[in-house]
Amino acid sequence: MVRTPESRLSRRVVLLGAGGLLAGCSRRREAGEVRLRLATGPAGAVYRRIGGSLAAHISEQVPGATVTTVPSRASTDNIRMLRAGAVHLGLTSLDALISTDGRAPGGLSAVCRLYDSHLHLVVLAGSAIDAFGDLKGRRVSLGARDSGTEFISLRVLGLGPVSADVRYLSQAESAAALRDGEIDAMFSLTGVPTPAITELAQRRPIRLIPLDAQADALFTAFPGPYAPATIPATAYAGVPATRTVAVPNVLLARDDLPADLVYAITDTIFTHTGTITSVSRDEDSAAVPDAVPEAWQINVRTGIATASVPLHPGAAAWFRDHKR
Repeated sequence: MVRTPESRLSRRVVLLGAGGLLAGCSRRREAGEVRLRLATGPAGAVYRRIGGSLAAHISEQVPGATVTTVPSRASTDNIRMLRAGAVHLGLTSLDALISTDGRAPGGLSAVCRLYDSHLHLVVLAGSAIDAFGDLKGRRVSLGARDSGTEFISLRVLGLGPVSADVRYLSQAESAAALRDGEIDAMFSLTGVPTPAITELAQRRPIRLIPLDAQADALFTAFPGPYAPATIPATAYAGVPATRTVAVPNVLLARDDLPADLVYAITDTIFTHTGTITSVSRDEDSAAVPDAVPEAWQINVRTGIATASVPLHPGAAAWFRDHKR
């Protein structure tokens, strides 16, 4: 007998009511309810906004589920928390997830691909830095420790090779330090536009340094997660279109989450994309209209494209049921 999407969701509710959740979920508050934790990112990052919005909509749309967000340093930190069982869901960039042999860590699988992040190399408009090579000896933030920005920035500098005076600051901290002259440049792997850089551009004129050669080097050295891309001229006030590298972001789940629960989460993501794009929620603010433009990239055709990272059985079932 072939189960319809509706029967799958109904079966999931029955499982919850019967206490059928596996070890990956925390204890039920009441019969038929489950609490989930979703690892997001630092202040000023798109992960914080889109993670908050996803958590809110899953809580609203999946019967019995309550999802709370957990702030983090981003990708690598989220992977660590997932593997330790501290969270059940988490956001990560694809390159930070897969090892050099193209495999993901055991015990984790993908719910879906969400959107692509672009690597920004930001300087103030009056900076003497005009090209990637000019970073030599300069004070450069590589993002927070354990973030996707740190991961890709270290790769880029290593391939350069360029020796910089590196700092490890979150996106918000990096933007503030650049604004105040405490650093000379900042890397940021994030959605376009990203709140921290948008706010910086409103206070001080900025420039983006082209990274097209670095995109080619990454693609050659680490085939799979990287692709050449352009940050459009519409992203930040007064900044022209800039060539760079893009990296997909995926929503991860622990393998021990029940398939029917992940099926329902996947269904929520792809049937409520419009709502996710129009309202943002994070740990620091109430709902903010039109705050998650990256969510417009969420669609069924690209959602299944998680490269060498296997889909969770519940997500795989949803995509099978919604072939187009």
